[in-house]
Amino acid sequence: MNKRVFIFALFISLVSCQYFDKQVPDEKELLEQELKKINWDEVDEFPSVLQCDTIKDAEIKRQCFFDYLAQTIQERIGIDTLRIEYPEIDTINVKITVNPDSSLQFETQYPNDSIALADKTKIDSILTSRLSDFPKVEPAIKRGVKVKTQFVLPVIIKMEK
Repeated sequence: MNKRVFIFALFISLVSCQYFDKQVPDEKELLEQELKKINWDEVDEFPSVLQCDTIKDAEIKRQCFFDYLAQTIQERIGIDTLRIEYPEIDTINVKITVNPDSSLQFETQYPNDSIALADKTKIDSILTSRLSDFPKVEPAIKRGVKVKTQFVLPVIIKMEK
């Protein structure tokens, strides 16, 4: 009886070794599968400012952030010479880049040939000087990592009365 139990145990152990001989998935293949799952056009958390941090609803927090940016930019450049020197401009589009290190970059977007090059340079220098000490913005987060984001924000320079 002992001999049969021993042979049976030996047989089971040999057959069960096949269960441990599973193929390890290819590292590159797993990485590619994971990268395909990620939607690179969206972030998990939008950039934020201190004034909007207490808001829990993601959509309201996002809108708070954009409203804050537009209002702050309007306040800083609206009182400048832009209204006086360029009365034909009522809105400018500003491309804002929020880097992972919380630094910001502002770039004016112009419609094709709507403004002369010299005027573009002057508007850009006003924008750069007025927004150089912009309040701190927390970067967007994607999968727990701070990431760079860019968006274009229309900024109203002149309000209709």
